Amino acid sequence: MKKDDVKIGQTYMAKLSKNVVPVRIDAENAKGGWDAKSLATGRTVRIESAGQLQRECTQADLAGSAKATAKKPKRKATTSPTAATDAKTAAKATKEAKPEPAATRAKQGDDAKPKKAKAKMSGLDAAAKVLLEAKKPMGTKQIVEVAFAKKYWQSGGKTPAATLYAAIIREIAIKKKDSRFRKAGRGKFSINEAK
Repeated sequence: MKKDDVKIGQTYMAKLSKNVVPVRIDAENAKGGWDAKSLATGRTVRIESAGQLQRECTQADLAGSAKATAKKPKRKATTSPTAATDAKTAAKATKEAKPEPAATRAKQGDDAKPKKAKAKMSGLDAAAKVLLEAKKPMGTKQIVEVAFAKKYWQSGGKTPAATLYAAIIREIAIKKKDSRFRKAGRGKFSINEAK
C-alpha cells in the first residue's frame, strides 16, 4: 500500500510480528506512521510504514479474527520490559503457590501434604554460623562451600564468594566493633568474639 491510500478510521490487514491481523487506524503518529488498534487483541499498536498494511479489511477478515480471538485468552498489555518480567514472575509465583488438590493428596497418601519451607538464611547469617562452628579463620570461598554443603545458604550468582566477601567487609566497616566478623589475615575472617 501507499502512504496516500491510508485513511484514519479505516481498517486494514497489517503484518504485526509474524501475524497478519486486522487493525483500525486511529491517528497519525508524531514519529511517523500511524497509531492503530489491533482488532484481534484490542492492543494499541504502531504501524511504522504503509508497507505493513497489506490491504483493506473485509467483513470476512473481521469474522475470522473474532473466531481466533475467542479461542485465545486475552493477555494484559504491559508497558515496559520490566513490567513484562514482573507479570511473568507474578504469574509463575501464583502458579507455584496454588495448593495441591485434596483428591491428589488422598491418592498419594498423607506423605504428599505440602511441607513447610525452611526459613532461609542470608549469606551473612550463614557465614557467621559457619565461622562459629569452625572456630577458626576461613576464606570466603571455604565459607561458601561449607554453607552450600550444609544447606545454610544457596545463591544463584556466578561469584557467591566475592559477594560474601564484599558483604562481610561492608558489615565490618559499618558496624566496626559491633560487627559479627573480624579480619583474621589476608582474605580470611573469623567471628568477632569481642562483640
